[in-house]
Amino acid sequence: QVQLVESGGGLVQAGGSLRLSCAASGRTFSDYHMAWFRQAPGKEREFVAAITGSESRYYVDSMKGRFTISRDSARNTVYLQMNSLKPEDTAVYYCASKTNPPSTRYGEYEYWGQGTQVTVSS
Repeated sequence: QVQLVESGGGLVQAGGSLRLSCAASGRTFSDYHMAWFRQAPGKEREFVAAITGSESRYYVDSMKGRFTISRDSARNTVYLQMNSLKPEDTAVYYCASKTNPPSTRYGEYEYWGQGTQVTVSS
């Protein structure tokens, strides 16, 4: 089992920044690919970014350049730095993990955090 706990969400004005954190416990952190998904009200959960154990990174094209995913193996934590936030980035952001292979599909992720709310005001 892997436990994931997100933090760092909140209310920010358009153009602002937030950094989300996801602390992992329970298994060897480096064995897992880590990802961020988000879900806005009335919409399906969508892929945001992922990082493998060897630190290969994957992004949705629309967020590339604004969002950066990283991981700190010493702290068993994955981060999502979000810059130039827009009102359409408002959603609950979820951290997820899985073993090989990497994926952008939420149905393939084994473990999920409880989510953290990000609200961007215009």
